[in-house]
Amino acid sequence: LNVTEEKFVLHTLAGCTEYKSLLDVVVNAFYAQDGRYCLISERNLYMVICYLATFQLDELGLQHFSRIVKSLDTAKMQKFLRFFFNTLHLNTWIKDEWSHFYDSLYVKENLIDPLLRWQPKVQQLIEQLTNKLNNLTTTVKTSSVTQPKEFNLTVPKPRATPLPLPIHLPVLEKRRPVPPSIYKPPKERKQLEAIKEKNLQKANVSVLYSCSTLSFLPNLFFYTFIMCSSNYFSCSSKVSIHPFHWENETVQMHYHSVSIDNIPIKLNTAAIWREGALYQRKMEEELKRVENLQQGAGEPSEFLEWQKQMRGKDLEEQLAEIECRRLQGKLSHEEAILARQNVIQENKKKADLLREEKAELMHQHAEKRLQEQKEMKELADQVMQGHKNVKQVKTKLQKYKQQIAQQVSEESGQLLRQALEEEEEKAKKRYEIIQQIRAIESVPGVRHKFVDLTETGGHGLFGEMSIVELLERLALLKEAQKAAEEEKRDQIIHEKQAKEQLILEKLDQISQFRAELGRAAALKQEEKKRKSQSGERPVKDERILNLQKKIVEKKMERKKQAGL
Repeated sequence: LNVTEEKFVLHTLAGCTEYKSLLDVVVNAFYAQDGRYCLISERNLYMVICYLATFQLDELGLQHFSRIVKSLDTAKMQKFLRFFFNTLHLNTWIKDEWSHFYDSLYVKENLIDPLLRWQPKVQQLIEQLTNKLNNLTTTVKTSSVTQPKEFNLTVPKPRATPLPLPIHLPVLEKRRPVPPSIYKPPKERKQLEAIKEKNLQKANVSVLYSCSTLSFLPNLFFYTFIMCSSNYFSCSSKVSIHPFHWENETVQMHYHSVSIDNIPIKLNTAAIWREGALYQRKMEEELKRVENLQQGAGEPSEFLEWQKQMRGKDLEEQLAEIECRRLQGKLSHEEAILARQNVIQENKKKADLLREEKAELMHQHAEKRLQEQKEMKELADQVMQGHKNVKQVKTKLQKYKQQIAQQVSEESGQLLRQALEEEEEKAKKRYEIIQQIRAIESVPGVRHKFVDLTETGGHGLFGEMSIVELLERLALLKEAQKAAEEEKRDQIIHEKQAKEQLILEKLDQISQFRAELGRAAALKQEEKKRKSQSGERPVKDERILNLQKKIVEKKMERKKQAGL
């Protein structure tokens, strides 16, 4: 460096250290607002530019200053100069912050006014920097392409190829013949089919036996039961039960006679009660069904048609409701679009209002700061006047404090005396109580206590008793408990005997009932055989005919009422 350049550098360094507090204000604000993404390591660069613009711009001139700025990074300098030479910043917060370090008149005349005077020319420099940034072109460096080279490898020597080893082909084993059991059905299948046939025969026999035992019921109930059972066992080959055909007011039943072995079966109590309840329940169900038919119960076809119509109406209502919902959805969609547009317009208006309010607030803030500066000056003058009377106030305070200290010392002495007197009185009382306790402990007491079992405890309770009386009452309670247990045991035995007797009577009734059912079934079978041999047609029961007539009459009445 030249001598002049060295002097300039040293002078600049000294100025930066001297006015560091002023420069820190601007640089810190720049990093907080516009330079958030700038590097901290470039802080000294911005401080030097700020110092040159503030204190050395008149000496350097705009030409030398612009040469220094253009030698640095264009984007960084453009951003910093635009921030620093903003008239609003210079007149408001920069001026206020610098006034904390120097007098406001000095700041305005020697610092702010020169910057404002140079501001138009510096603005031209900022525009030049922005144009340079916009027209900046990047040059692409062309790199040479690498060319591969071949490796210098040694050529391998030729080797003699070995003779191939003899290959022995494997010999396949002879194929085993197919076993004849594959083409024959297995024995297990035949055994299973035979077992199935036997089980089916047993089931058919049990059904026929149960049908024969139901002859004591009304004929109508017997016919319906046979129809239900025939539908289940219609697949049998040896025993077949055909349903009834109501033709010419006659009922025909065809079945093959099967020999039934009268094997005695031992019934338990549950089976006895269950069999009796089964007969009773079936009888009640059939009678109830007949009564319903007699009262005029009709077919459900009309109800099904009405149900179909109502379902159609419900479906139409549902479709209409779905269409309404779809249209409502479209309408709400359109309303949402309109509302969104209205919200956007309102937001724009609010943004404009906020900008205007912000400008007004900034103006008010600047005025407020000026007014605060005036008030601070007035306060400073008042404080200077108040410093003159400080000595008199200090002497008065010392005298007042001395008086308070004397009063406090006197009061504390009195409180200590009272506390000592109270402690002495408490110690005397404790000593007297301890002597009384020791005197009581020194007196010998009666240690043995005699117990009388015939006397009560003397606690004053209503149910109080002696130990002897308690033992006697416990003995009486045990005897009463034993007597109650024996009585309960006898009662259980009598109930068991009565139950057994009832079961025996029930068994007798069931055996008689079955015998009568067997006789009735045998008689009916003989009559049917005779009728089939003679060719006579069976005569219906009078009750069934009466019921059929009543049912037809009820149907006719219902149809007439429906026609009316």
